[in-house]
Amino acid sequence: MFEIKRSFFKFCFWILGWKVVGYPPKIKKYMITVAPHTSGWDFLVGIAAKNIVRLEGHFLGKKSLFELPVIGQVMRHCGGHPVDRSIKSNVVDNVAELFEKNEKFVMVIAPEGTRAYQKDWKTGFYFIALKAKVPIVMAGFDFKRKLVELKEPFMPTGDMIKDIKMMKEYYKKITGKYPELGVH
Repeated sequence: MFEIKRSFFKFCFWILGWKVVGYPPKIKKYMITVAPHTSGWDFLVGIAAKNIVRLEGHFLGKKSLFELPVIGQVMRHCGGHPVDRSIKSNVVDNVAELFEKNEKFVMVIAPEGTRAYQKDWKTGFYFIALKAKVPIVMAGFDFKRKLVELKEPFMPTGDMIKDIKMMKEYYKKITGKYPELGVH
């Protein structure tokens, strides 16, 4: 069944002129950051790319989406975990625990935390990677070039300002669906 889905998504990318550059690392645990996150289309591009490169990744999404009858089931099936942003919860510890409990685990996070314009990134992804002791793989969905790009993993150094500055330098080259909504 998986190969049928993979072939379907490869065909869709081919028809639409999209391609994937790079591969997931051959390690058991890591985090993927995706930016800029500016559109609901990011989810569809991500699901297609995930299937094309045979990635079993998980992601966080706002709880209200998971409460919708069909959409919630689809999101869970695709690896989604609901987050209730209306209450203070320890998402960093909870996700780090998922890394600890599973022999193989990949979490995909949009550092912006939402599709709406944000002045800066949320930093939870960074603290999750530090706490779980996992590398970060930067991925970009470039709508201008119709390209999904996966970079080589890097271990966060603990110098968050330096690491995020380096990440933002990479993401400056990636054009989101709605560029004005991305972090500049």
